[in-house]
Amino acid sequence: MRALFLSLALFVGGIAAQAQQAAVAPPYADAKPATDADFIAAADEVLGQMSEITGLKLVTPLKKSLRSREEIRAYVIKQMDEEKNPAERYASQRAAEAFGLLPKGFDLDAFMVNVLTEQVEGLYDPKGREFYIADWSPPTDQRMVMAHELTHALEDQHFQIEAWEKAARPNEDAELARDAVLEGSAMAAMVDYLMLGTGRSLKDLPEFDPSMLIGDLGSTPTLQKAPPFLKDALIFPYLGGLTFSAAVMKNTGWASLPELFEKPPVSTQQILHPGLYRSGKIPASVSLPRLEKLLGDGWSKLDENIMGEFGWKEVLKQFLDNDRAKTLAAAWDGDRYALYEHKQTKKLILVVRLHLDSEEHAARFFGQYSEALEKKYSERSNLLRRPNFFSFDAPGGGVFLDCLGDECVTLEGTTRNNFDAFTKALNWPLAPQPPQRPGAVTEKTAAIPSSPAAPSAAKTFSPAASSAR
Repeated sequence: MRALFLSLALFVGGIAAQAQQAAVAPPYADAKPATDADFIAAADEVLGQMSEITGLKLVTPLKKSLRSREEIRAYVIKQMDEEKNPAERYASQRAAEAFGLLPKGFDLDAFMVNVLTEQVEGLYDPKGREFYIADWSPPTDQRMVMAHELTHALEDQHFQIEAWEKAARPNEDAELARDAVLEGSAMAAMVDYLMLGTGRSLKDLPEFDPSMLIGDLGSTPTLQKAPPFLKDALIFPYLGGLTFSAAVMKNTGWASLPELFEKPPVSTQQILHPGLYRSGKIPASVSLPRLEKLLGDGWSKLDENIMGEFGWKEVLKQFLDNDRAKTLAAAWDGDRYALYEHKQTKKLILVVRLHLDSEEHAARFFGQYSEALEKKYSERSNLLRRPNFFSFDAPGGGVFLDCLGDECVTLEGTTRNNFDAFTKALNWPLAPQPPQRPGAVTEKTAAIPSSPAAPSAAKTFSPAASSAR
């Protein structure tokens, strides 16, 4: 969901406490607006303050309205349908399952509707160019929600935020990075709003841990039951984006905001490491050969996209400790995955190609991701472990991990024959073969077209990898 503020249950308690510690008096009265006119007057006042804070002038009048919980819920459902159609949402859910981020059968649509209905206190609708606020919200919360969402409204009038965010498609990692710019800058503006009258702003504060602002994640029934990945994915644009915005605006303040829209971050890696954004480092472009003909009838590609550093950190956290996951993911330098589904059986094949920033980090990834795969699949047989290559059989099919130079590939849910055809299309040398069983017939490896962007064998073949095999 885009441009929705998961505000009060997650953030307001922590922000208020932080504000008190900084001796900041919130610039609002405690009286709850009794009428629509009072609400409009309060919104107009906050809108003027946010314009002054951000330097973004109001270009055209803004529609504003109080909405009931039922109206907010109806808007959330409508937005979900417009953001992705049912087939696209199904593909996203199945991909999350394949990576181990969601349990099988998890009802993601119902979760998103419920959590956003519980959490959303206000929102800005860029299609209708209208600001909504929940009519049940306490007065102090209304002002803070206004500060956040009216920042979105001002940004929209200057930068057309919906089209700007969608310009990153189909790269979902880049789209999430842009989402972090939107939510992070609105969080920064809200912090500055809380500090009005003190002579200070976010750029004057010493560095602090933004996780202090999230309050109690278990404060609502839906979030109590949520998989860790979903909690992290919901919070990342706000807190990761706030840290990024604070770093970018540290020296020049809000004068830096237009540049973020003119030259947006290209990956979540740049959000997690603002120095990489400032240096202009971009990830490697990674491609995958097509497997439809190899897999045969009944198989079709369900999804193809990019995980990014944030996505890989979440995957690794499912099976390794947080520190190792964070360190391994930081070596990310590009990836692409594809998910294939069998029409009748609904069986999945997950294909991943990951580019690391060095051969050393690729070797480290191999060692630790092989451990993660063993934890992911509790039932294993025919395990084969060699330097740079690891495989075993699981109930859903073979699992393979192969690393060459500074790249690693994984295939899950398929056969050794298909894996060999895949690496052949990449111009990689043949991986070590399992011990020949007595009387076994050697399979022939099918040929599939080489990926257009796949490097030649001369570029990818390394003496170290060769001798290891």
